Amino acid sequence: MTETEGLYVPPGHGRVVETPAQRVTFKVTGLHSRMASTFEVEVPPGFDVGAHVHTRSEELFYILEGELDVLAFEPRVRTPDNWRKWESSSGSRVVRATPGTVIVVPPGCPHAFANPTETPAKMFFQAAPPPDHERYFEELLDILGNGGPPDQEAIEALRAKYDIEQLTPLRHR
Repeated sequence: MTETEGLYVPPGHGRVVETPAQRVTFKVTGLHSRMASTFEVEVPPGFDVGAHVHTRSEELFYILEGELDVLAFEPRVRTPDNWRKWESSSGSRVVRATPGTVIVVPPGCPHAFANPTETPAKMFFQAAPPPDHERYFEELLDILGNGGPPDQEAIEALRAKYDIEQLTPLRHR
């Protein structure tokens, strides 16, 4: 790609990073955009990313297929177990996002998504600024690819490195 040439990524193309919990296809990276990294994320049944917060990153989620439970607010109380029961001071609650739903998460806003259905979901996901999320996914794959149970200490260190404060546990079947 040159300064006067755009990027074209056809359907089914892009670098794939796959873990036991999800499949992420890199569509636009920091090499191609100063604005945001863009991914297509497949969320299997039973996956719960866990509530978390970033101090620097802004994120956008657009649901393409399936349904996800989604949180994007500061709760009255950050309980450490189940974010799906959280409620904001203004009365906001977790919503069921269906295809066409857009969620924008500013820095400092707790957020989470989970697939409570028996059908995989797919979303378009942008994270700004690049390339933090790209590197996080790549390094997470390295940790999870070592065989055996995930090294929780290594995952916690990785999250701290990439501005991810985990508020409730990540879970998957």
